[in-house]
Amino acid sequence: MSAAARRVLVVEDDKALRHSIVASLKAEGYAPDESGSVTSARQHLTAAAPALIILDLGLPDADGLTLLSELRARGDLTPIIVLTARGDEASKVRALDLGADDYVTKPFGLAELFARIRSALRHAVQMRGAAPIITVGDLTIDLARRNVSKAGADVKLTRKEFDLLAELAVRAGEPVAHESLLSAVWGAQDADIRYLRVYIGQLRDKIEDDPKNPTLLLSEQGYGYRLGG
Repeated sequence: MSAAARRVLVVEDDKALRHSIVASLKAEGYAPDESGSVTSARQHLTAAAPALIILDLGLPDADGLTLLSELRARGDLTPIIVLTARGDEASKVRALDLGADDYVTKPFGLAELFARIRSALRHAVQMRGAAPIITVGDLTIDLARRNVSKAGADVKLTRKEFDLLAELAVRAGEPVAHESLLSAVWGAQDADIRYLRVYIGQLRDKIEDDPKNPTLLLSEQGYGYRLGG
């Protein structure tokens, strides 16, 4: 693993928790930077780009969602794992909708956190290794620019819709399991499959000529979905 690939920024105002995460990251071979505020995090991000960010949402100078929104608005696709309080469902949903890759609910075990880190980094590598532009029939998906067009006309997608389509696109022609899609797009092992069905329906409404008889976004009965033949 290169030095750049090992760099992790930990943004957490609880010093004891932050130091515990940083010490564990070092023990696992990562090169962590640490910050206790959004202001400090911005300074770290200006100085060096991390491979992954661990972001607490309750910070003293601004909501962690503010930083998350800023990064995604400027096209920064650095994997971000947010730390949330137990029972704060609204913040989890908001973070995922803004583009967080995963979340961990406090209190959490370090083994769980590191599993989420490995998953997020693997997904980032897969996305970088994919062709930047993928074409399936008359559908074109530009992974780098996060643009989608059909027969030359732009298709407007929400962030989650694009993330789901991109996950299928990088494995176009292959069936992708429900569980794999839920984990990759919603970042939670216990995410409800109903989320997936709703978003698949929304995507079909936007990319299929006849959403009730799809030819691009196909169901694999009892398993998952597939983009293309």
